Amino acid sequence: MADGSPAGRRIGTADGSPPGTAGGPESEQVTGFWRGLGLPGLVDVHTHFMPERVMVKVWAYFDSVGPLTGRSWPITYRTEERQRVETLRGFGVRRFTSMLYPHKPAMAAWLNSWSADFASRTPDCLHTATFFPEPDAVDYVTRAVEGGARVFKAHLQVGGYHPGDELLDGVWGLLAEAGVPVVAHCGSAPVPGRHTGPGPIAGVLARHPCLRLIVAHMGMPEYGDFMDLADRHPGVLLDTTMAFTAFSEALSPFPREHLPRLADLGDRILFGTDFPNIPHPYLEALRGLESLGLGDDWLRAVCHDNAARLFGLPPGD
Repeated sequence: MADGSPAGRRIGTADGSPPGTAGGPESEQVTGFWRGLGLPGLVDVHTHFMPERVMVKVWAYFDSVGPLTGRSWPITYRTEERQRVETLRGFGVRRFTSMLYPHKPAMAAWLNSWSADFASRTPDCLHTATFFPEPDAVDYVTRAVEGGARVFKAHLQVGGYHPGDELLDGVWGLLAEAGVPVVAHCGSAPVPGRHTGPGPIAGVLARHPCLRLIVAHMGMPEYGDFMDLADRHPGVLLDTTMAFTAFSEALSPFPREHLPRLADLGDRILFGTDFPNIPHPYLEALRGLESLGLGDDWLRAVCHDNAARLFGLPPGD
């Protein structure tokens, strides 16, 4: 898949203007990246939009995460919701998601109601939903799928639950049968959880081999283990969220001996960023991908074509 294009060829250096300024240098550089590849835009499968009071708590967590990671985690795009949407549009992001997740019971159905409304008023957002191990999970996940949910989010670290919990077996089966992808934070970064790592989610895939599982953050820091999982299960994909950026490379570097495997899996890797909760400009996510030197074909697939195929997007808007 690689064609030997030089890293850093398209992307300039930000000049200190506020990140995401409409029509500003960063916006111009991001759009210049995908135009240089001949793409109609980007598809970002890992962006966060949540009810305001939930987002404020998420930001407070990142404000305090320094002692856990050894590095501060500034929120680069800490703006109001409408401005965040317009920032993504200014970058030329054709489709994005509203990754949201519960940390306790009796929360997921409410989040799903909010996200359904958000998707209805934000047509370029892929309708996103979530779940938690609780007795009514199958019921509200069924309603979300019937209501048009295109992708689900499972956060094993924040939720603190085992993905093999019997209360979720019907949920995984329903989603596998419906062919609706699930973005799962199942790797152990930035700090390990009780049920993170490849083992617990591998058990789910053993029971539901048709599940379309998107491993968030490339499975960081267990990169190789999660690529092994993708090798064994054709329905497993990985998203690039936070991986390959200078921030993450300092904490959990991607093993360069796995670059050939990254190239081989090029049709199952999806672009993601964690916007707005990222400690760097959006541009850095693209710069990190290009620096791998895997070529234009690989970049086109990762930044747009794989997700466009997965979600059945039209050739251009």
